Amino acid sequence: MAFMYNIIVSMHACSYMVDNIPIRVFNNYIANGVQYPTSQPMKVYGSLWNADDWATQGGQVKTDWTKAPFTATYKNYNANGCIVNGTTNSCSNKPRQSWQTMGLDANAKKNIQTLQQKYMIYNYCTDVNRFPQGLPKECGLPKF
Repeated sequence: MAFMYNIIVSMHACSYMVDNIPIRVFNNYIANGVQYPTSQPMKVYGSLWNADDWATQGGQVKTDWTKAPFTATYKNYNANGCIVNGTTNSCSNKPRQSWQTMGLDANAKKNIQTLQQKYMIYNYCTDVNRFPQGLPKECGLPKF
């Protein structure tokens, strides 16, 4: 089974998409004291990990190790972005691309809410066991 993954990072939000459907949005809440990648270099890292002690309904769903080894394949990788070097930015003198100002339209907001209600197994914003000192700041802010 092949999926198309997109990570769209703009000054407004980081949107994680699967087959062009948003599955997670991390909004820019710098004004509220939440860290956000505005100028630092970024890289893409893909991995598989065993999270069955925290990310699988509180550890209720265990990894089926009889299905190992677990592998992932990445192909047709393409990156569009701005290269920041000190105070210069490769996009500053070019017309804005749609991804730079992209936000979720009403249909996409409805889709992400439906998908999260139906399929989301783990939400760190509700994991008080993982964050006994208090949930991260962004958890109490508007979602979209």
